Amino acid sequence: MTSLRIALIPPLWAKVAPGTVGGVEYMVHLLADGLVARGHAVTVFTSRDSATKASLVSLCDYNMIEAMERGLAWEYEYYEMSNIARALTCSSNFDVIHMHVGAYAIPLGELSRAPVLHTLHNPVTRDAIWQLERNAKAHVTAVGHRQIAEIPERRRKSIQVIHNACDFAAFEFSPGPGRYLAYLGRMGPEKAPHLAIEIARQAGWPIVLAGMPLDDSERAYFAEKIQPLVDGQNVAYIGPVNHVQKSAFLRDAAALLFPVQGEEAFGLVMIEAMACGTPVIAWHGSSVAEVVEGGKTGYYGDSVEELVKLVPNALALDRVLVRQLAQTRYGSQRMVDEYLDAYCTVLNAGDRNPPANSSPKEVRQIQCAS
Repeated sequence: MTSLRIALIPPLWAKVAPGTVGGVEYMVHLLADGLVARGHAVTVFTSRDSATKASLVSLCDYNMIEAMERGLAWEYEYYEMSNIARALTCSSNFDVIHMHVGAYAIPLGELSRAPVLHTLHNPVTRDAIWQLERNAKAHVTAVGHRQIAEIPERRRKSIQVIHNACDFAAFEFSPGPGRYLAYLGRMGPEKAPHLAIEIARQAGWPIVLAGMPLDDSERAYFAEKIQPLVDGQNVAYIGPVNHVQKSAFLRDAAALLFPVQGEEAFGLVMIEAMACGTPVIAWHGSSVAEVVEGGKTGYYGDSVEELVKLVPNALALDRVLVRQLAQTRYGSQRMVDEYLDAYCTVLNAGDRNPPANSSPKEVRQIQCAS
């Protein structure tokens, strides 16, 4: 493949780095490093505290979560819009611009000299559908089929689904049976850690919870619904975890409980658990049926009672096979391959003026072999 000059624009909430707290930012980290390893010239527009093998263009020293904690920033939108504008003002230096900030930015792509690919990482709302239909020629990918199911077919058929990925080498595998059931995620009602506790209680297993509430409503939910149940034995709470801690936490778990009640575009924690050999027991909804291979990498059901009955089945799964199957479907090299194919599609569409220092033939007739 011709070496491409690629600009990646992630959200600014978290740093782009291994072990980052941001799921989208982690995907951009894997993609950026994978593209660099293939010989492409990659520039990531993100915060200065990011860690990537790609070139870095930053307009702020800290990711927004940390900047807000330090009292250095208050309103996220000012920074994100400035970051996007900065990338677009130098778009003629790139062959393709890849935005990861959501459907709202699709009209901004019209300002780019280089063609733009937009990846949708979050659940698609009614407003996002309006935007997608209004900009029917915009190049868009999504991370799941369930995520785009409500988009009218005439628009949906042009959206390529590229599943998220995981760096399997960064997670410790354990063939052992595990000592507890695990919950990892935000401490909010839609993520439903209270249901995870109830499933573990009825199944007769201790549960360890990791994660934290992120806003006032989640803090109130945690104080009312979760904290009173934490006794340090049957229910333990270890708070937020970094990557090393997360790997050990998932490695030593018998299974991951994923009882999410709201819409989830993908659910990265499920494949992170599988990377450790840990099967998933999940509520049947959202992206679960796409991510979990029932009877192979985990199980899903429609009620607490059904999930309780599935716990022994999940614990009997071959953890070696759980990891192998997940790695085949969700390895990072597969994701890089598919995004490179998407770039080829965008570039060969020829719907943008080529960057000033590239020939039309170089940009518009990209060979798709990676």
